Formats: sequence, C-alpha cells, structure tokens
Amino acid sequence: MKRLQYFIESQAFGVCTMLGEKLGFASSSIRLTFIYVSFLTMGSPVILYLMLAFWMNVSKHLRRERSTVWDL
Repeated sequence: MKRLQYFIESQAFGVCTMLGEKLGFASSSIRLTFIYVSFLTMGSPVILYLMLAFWMNVSKHLRRERSTVWDL
C-alpha cells in the first residue's frame, strides 16, 4: 500500500504531502480539505494547486544538490 501511495504522490506533484510536512498536518487531511473546498468553490483551488506544483518543480531544478564545489 505504501508503494502505491508513493507512486501516486510522485506522479501527482506531491503538493499536499509537501504542505503537510511544512505545516505539521497529516497529508490525508489536507487532501480531504482540498477536495471539499474544490467542490464548494466549483474547482477554483485547482489553480492554486497547479501554481504550487509548478513552483515546487521550478525550485527543485534551481537548487541542485552538489556533492563538492567542483561538480558542475
């Protein structure tokens, strides 16, 4: 079950997981809240979700971890 959850989260940007780690909440409660708010507001939080996913992807590529100073 954990492997399936990891695969889905890695393919679906992992925005809720990142928010859960940063804020100290369970990622499942963040997902449920996102789903409920999306239904109540006719899907407008999807735009916020996509913006966060884009920002996470850009920041991941900007801060490459290097093992030494000489790595390019």
